[in-house]
Amino acid sequence: MAATLENKLVVAISSRALFNFEEENRVFEQDKDQAYAQLQLQRLEIPAPPGVAFSLVRKLLAFNSGTEQKVEVVLLSRNDPVSGMRVFRSCKAHGLLSIQRGVFTQGRDPFRYLKPLGAHLFLSANATDVQQALQLGFPAARVLTESAQAQDSNPDEVRIAFDGDAVLFSDEAERVFQAQGLDAFQRHEIEHASLPLPDGPFKPLLAALHRLQQDTQSQMRIRTALVTARSAPAHERAIRTLMDWNIGVDETMFLGGLAKGEFLREFEPDFFFDDQTGHATSAAAHVPAGHVSSGISNL
Repeated sequence: MAATLENKLVVAISSRALFNFEEENRVFEQDKDQAYAQLQLQRLEIPAPPGVAFSLVRKLLAFNSGTEQKVEVVLLSRNDPVSGMRVFRSCKAHGLLSIQRGVFTQGRDPFRYLKPLGAHLFLSANATDVQQALQLGFPAARVLTESAQAQDSNPDEVRIAFDGDAVLFSDEAERVFQAQGLDAFQRHEIEHASLPLPDGPFKPLLAALHRLQQDTQSQMRIRTALVTARSAPAHERAIRTLMDWNIGVDETMFLGGLAKGEFLREFEPDFFFDDQTGHATSAAAHVPAGHVSSGISNL
C-alpha cells in the first residue's frame, strides 16, 4: 500500500524558516548561486542553528509516538539538492528524525507542491511564495527571520496565537473599517453579531489543530489564542463565529488597538500570525512571528 498523508497535520516549511541560514542567504542574494551551494557543501558536517519556526516544528513533531504519526513536516525549499543534504543532516543533528520528506527545487517555485502534500500550513521566508500559496488557498505566512526565538518554558505545550480579521476570519469587517472608520466598523459588527464571519485563510489550520488537540493519549497539548485589535462590542461576532465553527480557542485578547507585542510575550507562543506588517514586526521583537499577506491591508 502506498504511503499517505491523510489524517495527519501536514506542515510544509522552507529551510530558512526551520533553520538560521541568514549568513548563507546573504551569499545567495549576491547572485552567487554556485558560491552559496559551495558554502553549504563546505558546512555539510556543521548543523545549522535553529531558525524562527524551529520550536513550533519540534513541539508539533512530539505528537508522534511509535508507529502513530499524527504530524508530518515536509521540507519545501528553493534550495538545490546538494544544500538539501545539509538541511536533512541538520534535522538529524537536532533530533528531528521524523522529518524524512523534502522537495528541493533549485530556485523554481516550490508552492505548487502544496496541493499533493495537502498542506495545512506553509512557512517560508520568501514573500512571493507565501503570497502565491495563499492565493491557492493554503494557510501560509512569511516567517520574519529577525524574530525572537520561542521560550522553552512550556516544553509540553504547543502555543500558537492568531490575529482575527484577514487571518482566522475574512477581511469583511476590516474593509468596513478601512473605508468608513471605527464607528462604522463597530455599528457593522453589532448589527451582524449573530452572523458568522466568512472563513479566513487560517481556518483550516485552526481546525486541524483542534482535531489534534482532541488527542487525549499524547502528553503534548495545544494552546491557542486569538489576539485581535477588536474590542467590545465588536468582540461578540468573533466569539460567535468560533462557536459556529465548533472550534474553541483557549485565550482571547481583545486589545482595542493596543500594541500586541507585550501581551504575546506573556502568552509565550511558539508562533504568531498577523496580516498587518506593523503588528507582525512589532510582535517579532518578542516572539516568533509571521506575516500573512491576506486581506485589504495587503492590497
